[in-house]
Amino acid sequence: MKSLHDSWNRNSEAFNTAIEQMALNSLHEVMMKSKPWDELLQKVKSCPCQHILLKEFLEKMQKILCYDEMKSILQGKIADLKKNFSVELISDETTRFEKARNQFFQNLRISIDIFNEINLKFQNLLTSLPDVKHLEGDLKKKVIQISDQLIEVASKKPLSMIDTDDFRKFYDHLVSFDKYARFPDVDVRTVLVSAEKLIFDKVTLLSKELATLKTDIEQIAGVLMKMKFLAENVSMFDTKINAKINEALDLIKTQQGTTGVEQLTMILEGTDLGSRLIAEHPALSGEDWRKRREKMQKQDDLKYVLDELRGDDIVKDVLESRYKSFRKLYDNLVANTLATFNQKTETEPNIDVLISQTKFLLGKIVHTPTSVNWDQSVRDQIPDLLAHIFAIWTAKNTQHYNTARGIDAGKAYLLMPHVAQVLAIFRILGIGHKKNVTVAGYNVPGIKRLSSSLMNNLVQVGTGEGKSVIMAVTACVFALIGVDVSCSCYSEYLSTRDKNDFASVFRALGIDERIEYGTFNKLCENLLNEQCNVREKVRDMILKNKNAVDIVQQTERIRPKVLLIDEVDVFLSEKYYGGLYTPAVYLRDPTIKAFLDSLWMNKNVRTLNGIKAMPTYKQCAAQFSNWMFLFDEAIKDMLAALRSFQASTYIVQNDRIVYVEGESIVDNVVRGYDTIWAYYHENQKGNISNTSLETNVGIIINCGTFSYAEMPHAFSYITGVTGTLETLAKPEKEILCDVYYVQKNTYMPSVFGKSNRNYNPENDVTVVNKSEYFTRIRGQIDAMCRAKRAILVFFESEEKLMLFYNSPEMSTIKQSVQILTEKVSVKDRELCIKRAASDGKVSLLTRIFGRGTDFVCRNQTLLANGGIHVLQTFFSEELSEEVQIMGRGARQGDQGSYRMLLLDSDLEWLLGPSWKEAISKLKGSTLYSSLDSARNKIYASKCEGKKIGIDQCKKSHDASKDFMQALIKGDMRIVRNFLMEQNRGAFLGSDSSRTLLLMDATGSMSGLLSAAKDTVCTMFERALIVLKEKGLSQDSFIMQFAMYRNYNSRENKILEVSSWETKASNLRTFMNTIRPEGGWGDEAVEIGLWHAVQESQTQESIAQVIIIADAPANTEENVKVKRANFGESYWNNTRFSVPTYYKDELQKLKNKNIPVHAFYLDSYAKENFEDIAKATKGSCKSLDIHSSHGAELLTNFVTEEVLRKAGGESAVELYKQKFVKTAYTS
Repeated sequence: MKSLHDSWNRNSEAFNTAIEQMALNSLHEVMMKSKPWDELLQKVKSCPCQHILLKEFLEKMQKILCYDEMKSILQGKIADLKKNFSVELISDETTRFEKARNQFFQNLRISIDIFNEINLKFQNLLTSLPDVKHLEGDLKKKVIQISDQLIEVASKKPLSMIDTDDFRKFYDHLVSFDKYARFPDVDVRTVLVSAEKLIFDKVTLLSKELATLKTDIEQIAGVLMKMKFLAENVSMFDTKINAKINEALDLIKTQQGTTGVEQLTMILEGTDLGSRLIAEHPALSGEDWRKRREKMQKQDDLKYVLDELRGDDIVKDVLESRYKSFRKLYDNLVANTLATFNQKTETEPNIDVLISQTKFLLGKIVHTPTSVNWDQSVRDQIPDLLAHIFAIWTAKNTQHYNTARGIDAGKAYLLMPHVAQVLAIFRILGIGHKKNVTVAGYNVPGIKRLSSSLMNNLVQVGTGEGKSVIMAVTACVFALIGVDVSCSCYSEYLSTRDKNDFASVFRALGIDERIEYGTFNKLCENLLNEQCNVREKVRDMILKNKNAVDIVQQTERIRPKVLLIDEVDVFLSEKYYGGLYTPAVYLRDPTIKAFLDSLWMNKNVRTLNGIKAMPTYKQCAAQFSNWMFLFDEAIKDMLAALRSFQASTYIVQNDRIVYVEGESIVDNVVRGYDTIWAYYHENQKGNISNTSLETNVGIIINCGTFSYAEMPHAFSYITGVTGTLETLAKPEKEILCDVYYVQKNTYMPSVFGKSNRNYNPENDVTVVNKSEYFTRIRGQIDAMCRAKRAILVFFESEEKLMLFYNSPEMSTIKQSVQILTEKVSVKDRELCIKRAASDGKVSLLTRIFGRGTDFVCRNQTLLANGGIHVLQTFFSEELSEEVQIMGRGARQGDQGSYRMLLLDSDLEWLLGPSWKEAISKLKGSTLYSSLDSARNKIYASKCEGKKIGIDQCKKSHDASKDFMQALIKGDMRIVRNFLMEQNRGAFLGSDSSRTLLLMDATGSMSGLLSAAKDTVCTMFERALIVLKEKGLSQDSFIMQFAMYRNYNSRENKILEVSSWETKASNLRTFMNTIRPEGGWGDEAVEIGLWHAVQESQTQESIAQVIIIADAPANTEENVKVKRANFGESYWNNTRFSVPTYYKDELQKLKNKNIPVHAFYLDSYAKENFEDIAKATKGSCKSLDIHSSHGAELLTNFVTEEVLRKAGGESAVELYKQKFVKTAYTS
């Protein structure tokens, strides 16, 4: 009977797998096997016998699917797929989000292909087959209807904004249909071409109309704005339409002359559309420059800037005299250059002599490879050098200068530096600093003298005040004296933009090859690859099966390097400071692909020896004989990944496996062999093409672990500009001072004068409950619309934004509201940003658009009404983000306002599980300061944890640098040993002590999650040191991390689980994907314990559970009430279909003698956690994660429990002797 049950059970499980993947070949095979046994199986399942020998067998048989049940399930799946065809092709979601639109049509195509295959393979098995012709017919009718609607709206004269919105909607849907679900007999492309022609017919007519308007400037302006309206709102054709506008403007400029252009701009600047036309088209953009210079009230006010200038050890009289010297020379150079400029014969002034003077101004300066030679003589020449560089910059941007105006009037149309920019560069380059006088090596208090040396320093410059100019000109100075410069920015887009803006100056001076722009991680990668391209070297070595590596002719660095940082708070963020660069090689080869194919097809082979018996393994062994030790380690990881593979942690997009990280969808992330098997899984389902599979699978070889935190030490000098220097937390300032030796800070005043932002943190920060939250947000929206102002509403996440957008409070204005998330296409983003600063416009945005997105307000009526209003609906973890979001309005002296409206429960991360009581005590003017103080405390504790992680990463960083040197020198012993350690595979045995670490990942746990990520490598390293000294195997323990939340999180978030790991780096990578979110009073501890029970039922089981949280477990009543949030109908279709209670799961662990060690972060959880630990004979302790030593305490608590199971009490004692500082053991 057992063999009969096992056979049927295997077939039943194979059906479940096949139906989930819609693998029709496997499905057909399984059902054909099941059909002959159907009658017998049904009789067995309906047998009423209760005999004790048969009872267990019959109970097990109830879970076996019979043939009729399989048919029913398949018919249900077909019915579900049919539903895709019963909905309209256009929805709000597919209109707003390109990715959702493409996915929708791709799913339709996949469904049709599935139906066709079902009709072919299952005609003898199913009584009812899908009517594909009918479904295709209905789909074609809908597509033809959209086509007709597109042509109809394109034919309208003239087009309104609603019409253009409809045009884009119809056009975009047809493009997606044609790309993903095309039918040969539906000619969508002809319709698209026709629609484009109708639009360009309008543009052509407007161009012809312009040609007839000889002198009527007002009518010319009206026609140009109609053309610009089409360029902006029919944005798929914007490049072509803008080119037509440029042609028309060039003609107008020729016909009307300077006076006509000035009259035209005066008319255009009265509207949003006209102002953008001026700013974005070369023939008119000079007027935009002029207006910008007019707004800079204090651009030439040296006294104002010096009076308002703040910073460390500033010598203002030196700055004043040096600036006057600079200005005098700069004005003379510009005047002389423009005096010889003949606009009739030259496109720009001849500056050959000026360039030669600039290059030879300082002569040749000799540096060492690691230091910049910067003495008094160099410093004294800086004002003259800057005058020359700025004169070249001005001369390179004379396209709007007109000699007919005279030099003084023409200056308004030139790009010229303002006082604050020049003084900022002076400070960066060591001018105007004092330093302590020392005697016998000791500082003399109160006595300072001028400093002539370069000191790492930072300058604060406000948003829109010309940071990019300061960076570029500073880069020119260093490059001209023979130094290589790396300009680091947080955005690839902004880096490229800034470099392109100054490319002509760099080329003119012949220094473009010495100046590099990029994101910090890109610059780090380039810095490492200068010495040796690790990836290519390792790939070549293994694929060519070399047993010796070619010695690289190392290029000696002859020039020192300088690092210029744009926005230092981003540099100090988790992504960089504390982040890792881990170069890895994908080994791709037909032999390797065949081996991976056979491994996927034989998933039941679970041992390394079993794999080695495969023919494809032997083929690899023959081809890569020198490196099979790495292949064997990789196979261990492959098998471990197969064991824990989940098909729900990624999405398929554009024939790629991609992951959701925060608000972003990233397509350049590989999560080890989980990603490799995801490609195979989706290929088997038909969602990934064979071409994509071949391109994206291979054997992964890790080539090192480099710490971003260590990379700045490779630079001789560090400086930069930032908008948020003043808002850095104390620990961040300490990092800059103590780690990177940034000794001086300068704070530049705004040349736009005093800020006109309406905001008072004592009165303008409000906390409300859930019942009021959306109503109050809508109230602010209505108030701004009535005042004919624009409002930007920033949300913490896309999920919260969409929750508000789809709420009843928004139903009456939903269609007129803009949404700006990372899922919005680039073209649509640009249009949203342009429209955002219009009177009455409502824009909902995710937090990422609070930095670097310029909402330029040129609407004078809107500014007169109070400008852009910014509403932030969450409390930022970092003050710098808050300042950046605030800065989206009231820019460059404009009017504007800012408010913060917070949901009380969202403050759990800040105030802990007792947030209700805490908020009741925070009232009125003390609210914001109290929240800010709590934020600073949490951030300080995170920085402490980060230090532990960085200290650990430094060891890996140094080892990786040694490996790089070994590659260069051809030292194969070091190369092989390092690659072996970096790629050591997972432990596949069952004799390790398995520790499950459960962590609450709700909103209040950001400190814990950050500390766990930063310290996990330290935990493992310390444990391995102790085990080694005790003579125990490094595979004596294995860990898994599991995050639980509560029933206001969906299935994929209420429990997130890592694979079982012997490698800390993999657990760190897992923690990088975890974000604190959700939370609902008592938390779903029962879900975490349920998972522990599931793991205990595996063959390997578990040795112990460690749980860390700040809230107790849900009561039985809590579970019932909270599950009702999404409803039992939702949970019934998940792995959590059966409600559970923590005491029930605890009893199961107790029955297996599995201890649960409980660490509580808040006294709120103390009693419950003591009960949990006591019930299972575990330990219970308090853990103050937000203390200055919280991360160290976490490291000790977890590592001690791991060692206690793996090596006994003597191992714990040895650990305490070596690592525990008694000052913070309690």
